[in-house]
Amino acid sequence: MNGQAMAPATPASPPRILVAEDDRRMRELIAAVLGEIGTKAEIVTAADAHEAMELFEVDHAAVVVTDLRMPGAGGLDLLKFVRQRDPQTQVVMVTGHGTVESAVAALKEGAYDYVEKPFDTVKLRCVVENALRHYLLATENERLRQQQRNLEQGGEIIGASQARERIERLIVAAAAYDSSVLVSGPSGSGKELVARQIHLRSARRDRPFVVINCAAIPETLVESELFGYRKGAFTGAERNKIGLFEAADGGTLFLDEVNNASMALQAKLLRVAQDGVFYPVGATEPVAVDVRLIAATNQPIGELVAEGRFREDLFYRLSVIEIPIPPLRERREDIPLLAYYFLNKHSVRLGKPVTGFRTAVLGALMRYDWPGNVRELENVVQRMIILSESDPIGPEVVPPRLSEGSGAQARALDLLSPRSLDEMEAYFIAKTLRETKGDRGLAAEILGIDKSTLWRKVKRYGIEE
Repeated sequence: MNGQAMAPATPASPPRILVAEDDRRMRELIAAVLGEIGTKAEIVTAADAHEAMELFEVDHAAVVVTDLRMPGAGGLDLLKFVRQRDPQTQVVMVTGHGTVESAVAALKEGAYDYVEKPFDTVKLRCVVENALRHYLLATENERLRQQQRNLEQGGEIIGASQARERIERLIVAAAAYDSSVLVSGPSGSGKELVARQIHLRSARRDRPFVVINCAAIPETLVESELFGYRKGAFTGAERNKIGLFEAADGGTLFLDEVNNASMALQAKLLRVAQDGVFYPVGATEPVAVDVRLIAATNQPIGELVAEGRFREDLFYRLSVIEIPIPPLRERREDIPLLAYYFLNKHSVRLGKPVTGFRTAVLGALMRYDWPGNVRELENVVQRMIILSESDPIGPEVVPPRLSEGSGAQARALDLLSPRSLDEMEAYFIAKTLRETKGDRGLAAEILGIDKSTLWRKVKRYGIEE
């Protein structure tokens, strides 16, 4: 889709059917026939192809029904115009006697189908309804694919705590401005997820997001990995190699565990952060890049600065915006939401439908201190899904470390407000309905309940769709 393409009609409005026909009486007849489709579509008419093109530019159409032959531009011209701007829009050609061969040619150009005049009104409505169904299915599949891509690339910030809301506000603020960001928090708390969300919501979203873990690469290799090298710079350097800074040009470079960077590397990072230039290993000419830096640390940088282990000027350069992520034990109200999120995610991936946890299991999850934070919680949920022989998951598959001294049989309600389990269920129902654009059948399927149960819960919780 090119830069002129428009977004599909939003779920708040019905899909639009655009009718292009130069004969007024025929145009009104087609509109009346298609109007019988009911509330599923809005009918818009145009007296010629040029008017239809103008309407399409302003208001997207799910289906275009066009006469093949019209004064000036014809149906084939309109077909090519529509296909160029949005290949998902379906085009139905209406042809007269002697133009069937041209209609077949239109099919080869991407038209959905054609109807020959004089047409049977039932057949016309049926063809257009099928075209509309095809469009809705294609756009829904694309939405789900994009949702999956976003999940794979950036995941989602799950939670209902005040800490989560603060993080969300800081992500929104950081994404709006092209400044350096320092994300701090213990290992496994989701620092890379926050960095990815900033990138995906920023103007750099279509450019690379490159990650380097400063603690995972030997100090002798970090410089060449970040800045690259020139042929002959050292033994074995048989060709030029670009570094991660060049690979991230125009996008975002995420420096994970930057607190482990050596003082020498910190000096070079400072220069890139200040000037946007660096020297590859063995190079005599500088390389200029446009890279946004997001750094993460699992240790308080301020303390490292006081100890002389981290450059103060680099700290201030990286921390234009600071996003602290508290450990999971300090935001326990997020644990049930995260647990259900991981349950839905991995039960589908593992092909083992499990719909919930017993109260004793939630109690164990809530009472545990989670030294491994969100990453540990996700791994525990996966383990319980695999080992569970019951639905909902029972305490028999809770890892021993969670129940030791924590009273696995204790009620989760000890740590939750009296309505929070209901609120948790309402949260996921509302979230699923929002993501399925109000499609209750699809939402019920995703939630693992029937539509009548979903309807009762929507009414019970007063959820607005």
